Amino acid sequence: MTTKLLPTIEAERISLRSIEESDLDQLYAIFADPKVMRYWSTLPLESIEEARTLLEEIQTGNQQRTMLKWGVALKETDIMIGTVTLFHLEPSQGRAEIGYAQARAYWGHGYIHEALQSLLTYAFEEMKLRRVEADVDPRNGASIKTLERLGFQKEGFLRERWHVGGEIQDALFYGLLEREWLRPVRKFTTFKTGTVWPK
Repeated sequence: MTTKLLPTIEAERISLRSIEESDLDQLYAIFADPKVMRYWSTLPLESIEEARTLLEEIQTGNQQRTMLKWGVALKETDIMIGTVTLFHLEPSQGRAEIGYAQARAYWGHGYIHEALQSLLTYAFEEMKLRRVEADVDPRNGASIKTLERLGFQKEGFLRERWHVGGEIQDALFYGLLEREWLRPVRKFTTFKTGTVWPK
């Protein structure tokens, strides 16, 4: 199955690109790390086989446009250090939900902020979305800070929304409207290799 339908989005230090078979080890390392997955709605991966299944789900989702999931790669090495996703896509409503994960070794360097700036610019300016949403665990202070730096506003508190690994988790709901989006100073270039959104 081809994965070249996603555009590659170039930022200052990172690029958003399709996730390929060659990224399998990095995909596993990210989503098998309990600290990375601490506040996710799914448990950490337990085997490379589960990572391969995840990769197939990503490729199918990208192909069928049920979600759009990019790998976040360092421009100097092309090593994938994280992922960013638009899912719960509602083209008729101009709405989607955002998700992101990053390998722990790269925390604290601003890479995910840069990746999300580029993704949101693409979502609002190229896909013409009106609204992007985010669901975050109230205990995940770093993720909340990331969203708020990007201009997201807290819109709701959902009690006992998730049940993961025997733990009940609340959720905060954030939203960002296109008219509120603070466009980043950094320049980026989008290389289109296929249609990613219904016109």
